[in-house]
Order: sequence, then structure tokens, then C-alpha cells
Amino acid sequence: MTSTKLDWKTNEDLAVGKGATVQEFIATVGNDKLEIDVAPWGEGHLKVNGLEVAHINDAKDRRQAFRDLKVIVERYLQAETLKPESKRGHPMIPAVKAKLLDDKRGLIVGIANDQSIAWGCAKAFRALGAELAVTYLNDKAKKYVEPLARELEAPILMPLDVGTPGQTEAVFERIQKDWGQLDFLVHSIAFSPKDTLRGRVVDAPRDGFLTTMDVSCWSFIRMAHLAEPLMKKGGTLFTMSYYGSQMVVKNYNIMGVAKAALESAVRYIAAELGPKGIRVHAISPGPLATRAASGIPEFDELLEKAKGKAPARSLVKIEDVGVATAFLAHDAARLITGETLYVDGGYHIID
Repeated sequence: MTSTKLDWKTNEDLAVGKGATVQEFIATVGNDKLEIDVAPWGEGHLKVNGLEVAHINDAKDRRQAFRDLKVIVERYLQAETLKPESKRGHPMIPAVKAKLLDDKRGLIVGIANDQSIAWGCAKAFRALGAELAVTYLNDKAKKYVEPLARELEAPILMPLDVGTPGQTEAVFERIQKDWGQLDFLVHSIAFSPKDTLRGRVVDAPRDGFLTTMDVSCWSFIRMAHLAEPLMKKGGTLFTMSYYGSQMVVKNYNIMGVAKAALESAVRYIAAELGPKGIRVHAISPGPLATRAASGIPEFDELLEKAKGKAPARSLVKIEDVGVATAFLAHDAARLITGETLYVDGGYHIID
């Protein structure tokens, strides 16, 4: 997509003129369709190929809304032109953010690369206007996470290995110092030693079991404890689970035990923090081809089974998980808490 003078035409399927409630204008650039709709009270939307990338509601009238959105279009086109050829198309994060979460600040834990569930969540939160703090596991991971943090315009980027004493506390101390508040937390980490994960549950060594539970479950409990005093006006805590917490999934083994404990922790923490306006959720995506999943034997077979049996006949993407998670952080979801939300195309309802 390249910047050029656009020829905006009215949508002939909608009423036009002074009596029209909403007017829509359409332009094309290459293979991309741009749409602007504006209302008399100064509200307007910009869509690119049907995807909303901007929304304004503070213009004095329809004409100003249209002018303001045309300026946004120019910025959007310029941002696309400056990108490498391989990354053109829809930007990872819109150049112009929506305003649904523009007063929210959140911590994203668990981005390893651009295939991570945490990255899908981070993109969705940023696209809706939230400001983000991001962590990376270690120096080896930093080279993959740091460019993504720049894409997110994250003002806080810190190392966080929950097995290293003091690192978890340091992250929350930094948030307290820089922001003084926290509106949401996404906990998207899990780990089990290979011999523990690949063995039978009944054969799990004590050290392997404790490591699995420490990283995959207790770390969320600890982060909830540290987040609580920062969520002075309420907030939302998220962690990632999987269907193997409820049903026996081949090769999921000890991680299923850890995820069951995690979902139980979600319910108890939701009950404890609910009076403070803090909501707590487990997000349970369908099988995803992430780095973490690569440790599960025969994972490709699991993907094919999920695609074939899910009512939607489709595998979930990290973007699907991100959008669902971001919705639950909005104030409109203030009375939804303690849930395990399945984002799996309906796979969990099928025998």
C-alpha cells in the first residue's frame, strides 16, 4: 500500500444529503478498500478491508469528522509505505489506536516470539489503546522480544524469570514507580521439565512436579498478590489454560494437573478479590503451534484432530485469543469473573 491522492466516493447504497443519519465514503488503494462513515454528531469510523482501524467521537460535526479521518488515513498509508515489503498489508498494530482501552495500563508476561499467545494478546490490547509493560525470560529471549516491545511502544521492558528470586517483585516495583497503578495482567507462562512432562503422571518425580507447579501455577498466584495493591480502581487478571485441565489429553500429562490447579486458583482468587473490583479469568485456547507446545509429543496430530472436530472447523489463532482476552479487560465485562473462557472454535463441547 502506498500513499496517493484518494478519490472518495459516497456509498450509493446509503442515503446521502442533509437528512441522512450516517454517510459512508469509499476509496481504493491497490487491492485495499478504505471506508469512512460519519454521523452528524461528529462520530466516525475508518475501516481497511472491513477491519476497523480508527474511531473518533469528538468532532463537532460530520464534516470535521470526515476531515479528521482523512488525516488519519494519510498517516496510515504513510506508515504502510515505510514498512519493509514483506510486512506491508495490515500492520501488526494499527498506526492509530482505538480508544476502548486508552486509559488502561497492563503487564504482559510470556512473549517469547511473534508466535506466542502473549504476543497475540499484546497486539490486541495495544490496538485498543492500552499502554503495556512487557517482560522477557532471559538475554537469549531478549533479542526476539525487544523488537516486539518497540512495536508495542512499551515504556517498560524488563527480564522476568519466575525461578529467579526477586525478578517478579522487581517488575511490579517498576510498575509502581513509573505508573503507580495496574489495570490488567496477562500471565502466559508454563513449564515442566522434559522428563516430567513426557512421563506418566504417576511416575512424576517430586522435583519435576514442584517445578511444574511453581512456574505454571504458583507464579500466577504470586503475581496476583503483587498486582492487587496496584489495582486501586479494580482490574483484570488473566492466565492461560488448556482443555487438558478438564479431560485427559494424550501426552499432556503433568501439565494437565498443573492447569487444573491453575483454573481452581482462578476461581478462588476471583472470589477473594471480587469485592475490590478485580476480575480473574483463565483463557483456554484450542491447540496452537507455539514454542511451548513444541515440547508435547505428537502435537501435529492434536492440531489435526482439533481442526477436524471443532464445530468451527478451524484452528484458533493467537489473534483470536488476544481479542477475546482484551474484551474481558473492558469495563463492559465488569460483571464477568472467575471464568474459564474457551477460545477453541467449540472443540471443548464435542465428545
